[in-house]
Amino acid sequence: MSTAAVTTRPRQVLADLLPASRVRDVALVAGGAALTGLAAQIALPVPGSPVPVTGQTFAALLVGTALGAGRGLFSLALYALLGLAGVPWFAGGTSGVSVSFGYILGMLLAATVVGALARRGADRSVPRMAGAMLLGEAIIYAIGVPYLALAADMSLTAAVAAGLTPFLIGDALKAALAMGVLPTAWRFLDR
Repeated sequence: MSTAAVTTRPRQVLADLLPASRVRDVALVAGGAALTGLAAQIALPVPGSPVPVTGQTFAALLVGTALGAGRGLFSLALYALLGLAGVPWFAGGTSGVSVSFGYILGMLLAATVVGALARRGADRSVPRMAGAMLLGEAIIYAIGVPYLALAADMSLTAAVAAGLTPFLIGDALKAALAMGVLPTAWRFLDR
């Protein structure tokens, strides 16, 4: 094994550029949870769907990408646990378990996956960021839609129609925004 292989550090995520400390990590995790809670308050009802359009998924993917897999997971876990405990920061100021809670569970896994991809450089270019965001969205839906079907006693087809199809255009716009923001931040920081 070469010495270079031993001393090479994994790529950094944006949060790693701040001076390392436990205080930093706790603040980033709490801040990511708060950002997700604030973004969830941007909620627009979708006719025929119990799931509103929110900024929550965008925030969850941004948190995972900027903080990395571990801090992203802890941040979304904190968000979910505090919401279950009664903090009214789920979509539209709600808390507790609802038919859309599966999307929050999906965000936990999605933040972890996009954080791991960011550590491998997925947040440095638009095409790689597009792939990471699409994968993150797919994970959220892969957990959220079946949960919606079970919790709302719908068929899977009805859950797809109510909990996936109406959101595709908005999610494409959110992904496009992330594709512009994160690679641009890295280019700015590299100067």
